[in-house]
Amino acid sequence: MFKVKIPGILIFGYAFLYIPILFLIVFSFNDSLFPGVWAGFSLRWYEDLYSNTVLLQAVKTSLQVATLAATGAVVLGTMGALALNRFGKFKGRTLFSVLSAAPLVMPEIILGISLLLMFVIGESLFGIPSKRGVMTVTVAHITLAMSYVILIVQARLSDFDMSLEEAALDLGARPFRAVCSVTIPIIAPAILASWLLSFALSLDDVVIASFLTGAQATTLPILIFSSVKLGITPEINALATILVGTMSLVITAIGFILYRRSMQKHPFEKAK
Repeated sequence: MFKVKIPGILIFGYAFLYIPILFLIVFSFNDSLFPGVWAGFSLRWYEDLYSNTVLLQAVKTSLQVATLAATGAVVLGTMGALALNRFGKFKGRTLFSVLSAAPLVMPEIILGISLLLMFVIGESLFGIPSKRGVMTVTVAHITLAMSYVILIVQARLSDFDMSLEEAALDLGARPFRAVCSVTIPIIAPAILASWLLSFALSLDDVVIASFLTGAQATTLPILIFSSVKLGITPEINALATILVGTMSLVITAIGFILYRRSMQKHPFEKAK
């Protein structure tokens, strides 16, 4: 019988995921305009990237939308998770649960079309300005990411020790003060994870943004997707390399901070 060892499976899995990224990084230093032809080491595409105002503006727009969408989704999603966890079987709970989870299973193209119709109808019937741009894309991404926030935060609240919050109330804290001083700090890791996931979802979205973005607010995924027809320049490789490097440094820093905190909580493990 053919047996596959676990280390071999892990090596194959990591190679399948990260070798394409490695090629992207290597060819960002390629002097050739053609991605499959190596013409020598060069930093020309990083220099061209610095002067490419269209690409840099798309990056700025994507970061702006992702930051606003992640923050809005975390605020609304945390409130929704607290309502589902604390208020019991209130009237409309089932409907609220279904609606909050709908974007998780609904195709993004349907969500994009429905939100586009909402903005168009809102402008025609109620006079609400709905010029497609940063605002419309941000609202759409909040709608999508809020479902993930509710799911993650509600899972953390399911095993929350209510006696801690009750102790704060017994000591004279108001309910809102107890939530802000006790509950929020304890579930902060889940909130941070929700924010990072929402940020990544917004930064990566193409389908929904294609319906709701405008000429003055083109996101980076839309710009890359549009340039596929004419051919992606190596400037995209340079930008992707910068993004990968930045994310790697951030993840490494977070891992180091968490490791230091774990060592402070369990100093006896240092001796081992």
